[in-house]
Amino acid sequence: MKKLLSLAVMMLFFATTALQAQDETPAPTGNEPEITFEKLEHNYGNILKGENGVCEFKFTNTGKSDLVLTNVRSSCGCTVPSWPKEAVAPGESNIIKVKYNTNRIGVISKTITVESNAINNRVVLRIKGNVADIPQETVPENPDTQLNNR
Repeated sequence: MKKLLSLAVMMLFFATTALQAQDETPAPTGNEPEITFEKLEHNYGNILKGENGVCEFKFTNTGKSDLVLTNVRSSCGCTVPSWPKEAVAPGESNIIKVKYNTNRIGVISKTITVESNAINNRVVLRIKGNVADIPQETVPENPDTQLNNR
């Protein structure tokens, strides 16, 4: 029983040590890329169903080496981001386009997570607003009446 307990304690010790080693990140050197966004949130306001749901988030590499976006993902399939796959040199800017499906009526509250090799390697962008149904056109009760009045 003592051997089993000792073995369990040793395994726990090694597992904890291995996890700590994985969590360690190198200390910043000052030469890393850094991603800086003009805005972190886009507010569509009130828009109608079917309207253009595209917005853009402009960013700049304010660091000292090439910035590479490794992944950009949204919190929902109704929000589709597209981003540059090539490296962004220090001082250069680019955009992340986000398309929201405006055929979905209701409140918009979604996040887009940007992962990169930057010192601030995870940035969360937000979109918000409200999609309203298209107002119904006024249809005459009797279409024949409208034709006779022409």
